[in-house]
Amino acid sequence: MTLKSIFLALIILPAVVSCSSDPLDVDVSDVSIDIKFIDMDSAFVNSSPSQLLEMCKKYKTDIKDIYEYQIGHCWPIGNIPTKDVDDSIKAYLSHPYMVRLENRIKETFGDKAEMQNKIVDGFKHLKFHFPEKDMPESVVFLNSGFAGSAISMEKDIAVGLERYLGNNVDVIQELPPDEFYAWIKEAMDRQFLERDVMASWIMTNIIEEPKGGSLVENIVYWGKIIYLVEACYPEDSENTIIRYSQEDYDWSIENELAYWEYLVKQELLFKLDDRTKMNMLREGPFTPGLPEVGPDRLGQYLGWRMVRQYMENHSDLSLKELINKNYNSILQEYETEE
Repeated sequence: MTLKSIFLALIILPAVVSCSSDPLDVDVSDVSIDIKFIDMDSAFVNSSPSQLLEMCKKYKTDIKDIYEYQIGHCWPIGNIPTKDVDDSIKAYLSHPYMVRLENRIKETFGDKAEMQNKIVDGFKHLKFHFPEKDMPESVVFLNSGFAGSAISMEKDIAVGLERYLGNNVDVIQELPPDEFYAWIKEAMDRQFLERDVMASWIMTNIIEEPKGGSLVENIVYWGKIIYLVEACYPEDSENTIIRYSQEDYDWSIENELAYWEYLVKQELLFKLDDRTKMNMLREGPFTPGLPEVGPDRLGQYLGWRMVRQYMENHSDLSLKELINKNYNSILQEYETEE
C-alpha cells in the first residue's frame, strides 16, 4: 500500500529510481583522523592520591566539560576544590559495589584497542561525508555511575563503560529494579557502544534538531541520524544500527505497514504536542499505543526506513545534501509494502 493511497491529503510525487552506486560504499583509507583516547576511569582507579590530584588538574584544563560532567554530575562529589577532589574520588571508589563494578569494567574493557580502532573508523567514514565538519578531539572512557552512555560535548565525547557491561553481569542485575527497569538493563549491551558514540556526535554536532515541529518532522530527523550512523558502520547489522535486538528488528519489519496505518488513521503525523513525539521516539519498554510485544522508538525506526528508501531512489545524493532535505520531500516518496 502506498503513501498516496493511504494519505490523500498529500500530493505524492512518484519515486525516482536511480541506478547509481551505494552512497555508503566508500573508501576511507586516505581519510586522516586524529582522536585522542583518554581512560579517565582507569586513571582514577589506579593512581595514587598525588598522581590523581595532578591528573584532575590536567583534566580540568584539557577536557574541562567532561571532567565537570564526571565530577559534578555523574558522581555525588560536586564541584569541590581541586585540592580536595582526590580524597573524594578515592572514598567514592572504595565502596564495595564500586570496587566490584570497576573489576567488571576491567574484565570487559581491559583491552580497548579493537574498540578504539572501530571508533576511529566510524569517524573516518563521517569525515569522508562531511569533510568540513569538526570531529571530536578526544573520546574519554569513564565510569559514569550509570548516569549516561555516550555523551557528546562541543569537542569531546564521554563514554560510560559501565552501561555496556551486559544485562547478565552481576553488578547490572543488582541495580535497584525500581530505578533501573528490566528494559533499561537489557539495553546495556556491548554491541551498541560504538554506534552510540557515533549517534551522540551526529545528533550533537552534525544534524540540527528541529525546533518544535510535528511528529513526522521529528521522525525524519531521527531517520537522518540513524542513516548517518549506518554510513559510519555500513557493515554492521541493521538491528545494531537501530539499537534493537534481532527479534525486535524482525518484528518492526513485519509490522511496518501496520504502524504506518496506525499513525495515519489516528492522525498523529502532524501532531505538535511533546507527549505524542515522546511516545513515538523515546526509549522505553515498548512504543505506547502499539502492542507491548513490539520495541520502543518505532518512530525512529520508521524515519530510518523513510530515509533509506529516499536514498535508494536518489543514490547520487550526498549525505550533506540529505541532511538539508526538507522532511516533506522524504515523506512524499515513502511507500510501504503490502
